[in-house]
This record gives sequence, C-alpha cells and structure tokens, in this order.
Amino acid sequence: QVQLVESGGGSVQPGGSLRLSCEVTGDPFNIHDMGWYRQAPGKSRELVASVSSDGRAMYGDSVRGRFSISRDNAKNTVFLQMNSLKPEDTAVYYCNADIGGSVSMDFWGNGTLVTVSA
Repeated sequence: QVQLVESGGGSVQPGGSLRLSCEVTGDPFNIHDMGWYRQAPGKSRELVASVSSDGRAMYGDSVRGRFSISRDNAKNTVFLQMNSLKPEDTAVYYCNADIGGSVSMDFWGNGTLVTVSA
C-alpha cells in the first residue's frame, strides 16, 4: 500500500530555515509530479511548490525565491528547503504525489506542522 511519510517540521524563529522530506513507501509504480501544499488555520489549502519527474519546479508566489523543491527519484523522496521563514509561513504542510500508469491517482501525507514565531 502506497504511503507518503513526511518529516522535518518543527518550530523556528523568523528568518530561520527548515527542510521537509517526504518518502513514498509501498513500492509505488511510476511517480509523476510531487509537491508540497500547506494549510494555515482558517485558510484553504494552497500549493507551495511542485516538481515534475524530470525536475521541473514551480512555486507559489508567496514562497518563490525563499523555498526550493527537489526530489531523489531513486529514493522516491521529495524535499522542501525553506529559508527566510516568516510567521505567515506557519501552517500544516502536506506532501502530495501523483502516482500510477495510464490512470494515476493523487496521494497525500498526513501533514507536518511548521511554526514560525519569535
């Protein structure tokens, strides 16, 4: 059974950095796009960043230039390096992966909390 296992969340002061990791376990077949979304209290879930299987990345406007997404296809893992963190980056961060052959499915992790405060 495919699962997305996230790690790396925590608390950090403004201006600090964190690195999130997400491993797809369960012998997934053909992982397409992988990405990170976040949801802050009282707000809807939003795209943070995504990366295609060949490494093309895209970012949400609020994180562009501060966050960097990458993936290790051999380890079925996606990373999110978050620098210059701001209080408004506080949210639960969810890993997402599009997995499958001719018919693919979206899979989600359980989320990891990132708190940015002084």
